[in-house]
Amino acid sequence: MTDWVSRAPAPGLLAQSSVPPCDASEIAAEAAKGHGVHVRLIAVGKVRERYLAEAVEDFRTRLRPYHRLEEIEVRAAGGDDPARAMRTEGEAILRHLDPADHVWLLERSGEALSSTALAERIEALPHRGIDRLTFVVAGTFGASPELLARADVRWSLSPLTLLHEWARALVLEQLYRAAKIARDEPYHH
Repeated sequence: MTDWVSRAPAPGLLAQSSVPPCDASEIAAEAAKGHGVHVRLIAVGKVRERYLAEAVEDFRTRLRPYHRLEEIEVRAAGGDDPARAMRTEGEAILRHLDPADHVWLLERSGEALSSTALAERIEALPHRGIDRLTFVVAGTFGASPELLARADVRWSLSPLTLLHEWARALVLEQLYRAAKIARDEPYHH
């Protein structure tokens, strides 16, 4: 199984890279530049629909002044065995998590937050000694029990079931909205 690491690729494309994750000194340097919390998004599969890839790229660009964004894609497990797929994808995601990572798992049954509450929670993280926030979008069949257990927060965008590509775009949009709210800049009404 191969995992992909993507760092703000061209619209519609997800570049493969072997760039290692940054170390704590790089994160601190970015924070000193005003880039806030280092945000990571780990997701199963690629964004394939062009219109969604364009939306994702738009919000990546908008987020740059506020947060350092790192995206990691893990290959979707094939086959018709949901338990095996969840286990395989969960293991791939867990390999990318550091024990110190603060992990928010996107989960339909998780905690619903308003955009304002999201902004407040993200802005509070550095005061709690958290400088890297990792969002996880699991695969088609959901998250493995191990991944559910590893999550510090289970966050629900909606009680609806969403396509994973949509969830990724919505997470990035809400992160941008939260950054604008936290700085009292126009965008959120």
